[in-house]
Amino acid sequence: MLQRSLSILLIVLLLVCSARAEKSKKAYELIYQDVQILKQQILQLTERIKTNTQDIETIKKQLGEILTQLRLFQREQASIKEDLKTVPTQYQILLEKLEEMSLQLIKIVEELLVLRSTSLPPPSSQEEKSEEEQAASEVQTDEEQKKEPTEEKTLAPAISLSPQEVYNMAYSDYLKGNFQLAIDGFEIYKEQFSESPLADNAQYWIGECYFSQGKFEEAIEEFNNSILNYPNSDKISAAYLKKGLSLLELGKKEEALSVFKLMISKYPLAEETKLAQQKIKDLVQEDERY
Repeated sequence: MLQRSLSILLIVLLLVCSARAEKSKKAYELIYQDVQILKQQILQLTERIKTNTQDIETIKKQLGEILTQLRLFQREQASIKEDLKTVPTQYQILLEKLEEMSLQLIKIVEELLVLRSTSLPPPSSQEEKSEEEQAASEVQTDEEQKKEPTEEKTLAPAISLSPQEVYNMAYSDYLKGNFQLAIDGFEIYKEQFSESPLADNAQYWIGECYFSQGKFEEAIEEFNNSILNYPNSDKISAAYLKKGLSLLELGKKEEALSVFKLMISKYPLAEETKLAQQKIKDLVQEDERY
């Protein structure tokens, strides 16, 4: 009986030991598998790190190239800025040269006009005249002087002056407030030198003289002459503006608005257009207040 019990106990112990051995074996196998998996993951991570390192190196190279290009761009931009600094000076020099050339051209045109307006008798006829004939031609009776038109007396001094001198004298009178003298001077300039490049300016300043005197009807008439006779003048937009302002002074608001709107549509880039637009706004606000 005792032997039987011992044998059973041994069997149980053997079973327990074998079970534990199996369990330890299984645990070892699981640990081994986990280690293998970890090794594979480490290898994969190592490969990824290598790939990332290569990518980082590529990115570094690209960044280096970008930095180089950026520095070149900054240098080019700095040189462009330096070049731009010289542009206004060069532009100013060109403007001065153009102004010089235009003045020279005006002088040449004026000299030609003077030569055309002053017709001298041929030298042969002057030589044939005797002293008595010359004296007789210079002497005029009181009756002949009375018969001479007054316009010829006013225009006579202009012939001895250059076109620029006549124009400058008239403009000087305008600046001094001698408006009637200025009007006479500009009228003489227009009549004597109608083909001069400044004839359109002379016409415009006549209108300005009347405007400054408060003679708005006469001013409108002269500004109309500027608009009709000199459509390509550099004073054309100013003539429209002053015509509109003259109409406002006479209380003709609707006509003034029409002139301002026409001017804005024809000369949108002119400096006077801004003033016309402001006038229209003021008039509209006035109407809204009332």
